[in-house]
Amino acid sequence: MDSPTPANARISIIGAGPGGLTCARILQRHGIPVTVYDRDPDAGSRNQGGSLDLHEEDGQHALRAAGLLAEFFALARFEGQEMRRLDPAGSVLAHHLPDEGETLSPEIDRGQLRDLLLGSLAEGTVQWGRTLEAVSGPPEGPRTLTFADGTAVEADLVIGADGAFSRVRTAVSPATPRYTGVGFLEAWFDDMESAHPELSELTGGGSAHAADGERGLFAQRNSGGHMRVYIMRRVPVDWIAANGLRPGDTEGIRARLLSEYAAWSPRMLRMITDNDGPYVDRPLFALPVPHAWEHSPSVTLLGDAAHLMPPLGVGVNLAMLDAAELALALAGSSTVGDAVRGYEKSMLPRSAEMAQLLEGGAEQLLSVPDPGEIGRDARAGA
Repeated sequence: MDSPTPANARISIIGAGPGGLTCARILQRHGIPVTVYDRDPDAGSRNQGGSLDLHEEDGQHALRAAGLLAEFFALARFEGQEMRRLDPAGSVLAHHLPDEGETLSPEIDRGQLRDLLLGSLAEGTVQWGRTLEAVSGPPEGPRTLTFADGTAVEADLVIGADGAFSRVRTAVSPATPRYTGVGFLEAWFDDMESAHPELSELTGGGSAHAADGERGLFAQRNSGGHMRVYIMRRVPVDWIAANGLRPGDTEGIRARLLSEYAAWSPRMLRMITDNDGPYVDRPLFALPVPHAWEHSPSVTLLGDAAHLMPPLGVGVNLAMLDAAELALALAGSSTVGDAVRGYEKSMLPRSAEMAQLLEGGAEQLLSVPDPGEIGRDARAGA
């Protein structure tokens, strides 16, 4: 089958996260029809997670291509660019305060970003409650998408924006994510100024990170007076069950954590003891490095589906850059196959380079900074 022109192609995006929605938005700006399928029952059925910093060179670049940069700046928290490096006693080792007017990497809640992108799409673009089960059909297309509700659709191009455990990935690659050996526990805090003033003062207006070589804490301010803390440890993937605990056993998990963090100061331990609600277990996975696949004109990947890496501030930015480059390639190519080939020629080397740079990066989250690193951080914040 000859590859169709993008304007006449049936393009399906799997996953209504920032990457998938950015791609859909830019395609529609260029008059290219697209449908997005997502497994969530509706847009508000699930908490979308914490805060994201969008960088000028990738995340903001994608929003500019989407025609949404001004709307992003209206929502962004520029004070969220403040960063503190603490020690386990709570002393400040390094502190970066953003300059007035600094726009290098302002923060936005993931849910706010998703709502911004959703609101920019034509009505009916996203079909909710569509859990993909399989992608079948010949490499040259068309492909058949089979969903858990028993329905199926044909597509000339399937774009996998469906995250770490992508179903689309299996159509082009046998690679599966591997556990990094580092796990996060997410803890939520509400009404920071009135209910948690000590933690508010300790964290500042943006984020604060501390580690002792084996474990760490990363606190991140969100909008509306909320904060998330990520409790980071080197643990087996099944550590909760292995210790005779259950995911909902908040008191039991807290007691375990307090034992592990016994050498940390009481003010830092508030990040473990004062959370509002249960902990959420989030083990960290990564794809093999490098990850590539044989070109198919009818299937491609972006974001975590293509290059899952440790959470060191690049994931959503790379996903949105992927999305913009793919959408613009489709808008500027004579066939879908040419667009996909051109996109992958740029994306795969870029993601391989970044993945190699960040390989083992989950361990870096637990490491104690050397004096030279602290000095560089302090000078950057001066």
